[in-house]
Amino acid sequence: MAEISIANISKSFAGTIILEGVSLDVANGEFLTLVGPSGCGKSTLLRIIAGLEHQDSGTIAIAGSSVDMKAPKARDLSMVFQSYALYPYMTVEENISLPLTMRRMGTLQRLPLLGGLLPGAGAIRREIAVEARQVAESLGIAHLLSRRPGQLSGGQRQRVALARAMVRQPQAFLMDEPLSNLDAKMRVKARAEISEMHRRLQATFIYVTHDQIEAMTMSDRVAVMMHGRLLQVDPPQRIYDEPKTLEVARFIGTPEINVLPGTVRHDGAIEVFDKIWPVVVDAGRHAPVSVAVRPEVWEVAQQPGEGSLLTGTVRHIELLGSETLLHVSFAGSAASVVARVEPTVATRYRLGSPIHLAVDPARILVFTENGKRAATLTRSVPSQVRNLHG
Repeated sequence: MAEISIANISKSFAGTIILEGVSLDVANGEFLTLVGPSGCGKSTLLRIIAGLEHQDSGTIAIAGSSVDMKAPKARDLSMVFQSYALYPYMTVEENISLPLTMRRMGTLQRLPLLGGLLPGAGAIRREIAVEARQVAESLGIAHLLSRRPGQLSGGQRQRVALARAMVRQPQAFLMDEPLSNLDAKMRVKARAEISEMHRRLQATFIYVTHDQIEAMTMSDRVAVMMHGRLLQVDPPQRIYDEPKTLEVARFIGTPEINVLPGTVRHDGAIEVFDKIWPVVVDAGRHAPVSVAVRPEVWEVAQQPGEGSLLTGTVRHIELLGSETLLHVSFAGSAASVVARVEPTVATRYRLGSPIHLAVDPARILVFTENGKRAATLTRSVPSQVRNLHG
């Protein structure tokens, strides 16, 4: 296993910039996920690491050595594709064994009939079969070795693709949206299996997805990409709690973070809908800002409290079983917010009910006009802010 260093990688197709000066170091044994919307360049970056695409500028190093001039097979990496890329005419065992067959056997030894008669071919094939079965057993697919891909479910094909990647014992694993073809229930199970595989192998993983749940639940670190650039690279919880830009804050989190228009007053306090909020920012006076609050941190009440910051009307209720989403609108404004609450709290509200919202000042995020995070200081807040649920 090895660390991977990505230095100032740029790539364009037909004059369109796909990657713009991307630099990133992946530690030995780390699980790093590249996450971002479609077209942000994450799959292109993965293919450049694998050697399937060549960068316009910049360098890729694996275990401290440049691989820019090396062919894909010489980089000692295993890649799992979105489509799994299994050969339909081969059995599961043959698909899993293929990397070892190509590496250990010569052209003549690989021939179906004649190859078996050549010296040493039989012994090599038996060794490969043992290794393929061991990997298949570790993933629970040993009973499928004689089947062909067309006879497998999506989840089974995904495991075969993982087994084929594992059998090589590469320096690192590259995974390009490997779960996108699975249904929701199977994706949950597959996420756990891949995470367990990473813990067992202690290998370096670079995983590409547009699904933020995959990124947040599986990774040691998450790299958020947009417009061909890395916006933030941090552990998942820090990405969620401390987004450096409004783009990152909006992308990470379901439902999406609430964003309201605000203004910086002469004393640095934030004013939203003609009400002073309990934060102070170091930003230009009278400058417009975006004030962001996660749906789950709202504190709600039917009666106004001294610490309530917003007063609105419930216009839509989403019942999700373990939680409920209250959609709140405000008179005279197109802005709205979503509050995630427990079902017992939601029973107090009906469509058209008045609702009052407060929030712990420490959970308020403020972003300047250019989308960058602004440093905030909390102001004193009356105790009623903390007691609105009561």
